[in-house]
Amino acid sequence: MTLIWKSSFCAVFAAFLASCAPTGGGSSLGRDEWGHRPGPKGFRTVILDAGHGGKDSGAVSRHTRQREKDLTLDMVKRIRAELGGGFKTILMRDGDTFVDLDDRVDRANLHGGAILVSMHFNSGPSHIRGPETYYWRVDSHGLAVNLQRAMESVSPVESSNRGLVRRRLRLTRNPDIPSVLIEGGYLSSSAESRLIQDSAYRQKLARAIARGIKSQSANGDAGTGPLPRPLYEPPSRPTDKSE
Repeated sequence: MTLIWKSSFCAVFAAFLASCAPTGGGSSLGRDEWGHRPGPKGFRTVILDAGHGGKDSGAVSRHTRQREKDLTLDMVKRIRAELGGGFKTILMRDGDTFVDLDDRVDRANLHGGAILVSMHFNSGPSHIRGPETYYWRVDSHGLAVNLQRAMESVSPVESSNRGLVRRRLRLTRNPDIPSVLIEGGYLSSSAESRLIQDSAYRQKLARAIARGIKSQSANGDAGTGPLPRPLYEPPSRPTDKSE
């Protein structure tokens, strides 16, 4: 290793460590392009994004005929109610309207001290079931862990699902604020789609998701494990894998 290269490496590594050092009591609020820092603590603004909408129905259960776009809108309204008055909750859409993914990113970036949670339901082989959580930014890891744990606590059976996944999507990579995409279960599973059809179960799931958000706000990354390494990939584009 040459002296120049070694010095450059040390400088970059030191910069990363400094960026991940807790500030302001461990809080990392405000916009940041890369998000190579600890997760947020003490936030009070939550952006809830109901996936799909309008001309984009998302997944459709062949067992119950329920559409993902309707379920996600129902869920974000339930989560908003469960969060209560202690949080300012912003809905990306509050009706059956189509919002382009890049527009969702732009809207999220208007709120510097917020977090973004994008609500979805999954589809795949019929034997897979259970919630999944996707994140990309370092500062979104703790939130993702909290939300995945919360959903798993009310999901009765899980089978072959991916759990917590680090994936570069437009709603996990492109926002300048902590952001995660959660899948509340598989509509392609006969048993799970019928469970999701039950409004009482959706309320239980919404309560769990709200609990995960509250835990992140109260405790930051405490108890969620070590921060993942920083990744320097370009923003996700429409030609990437769809969400």
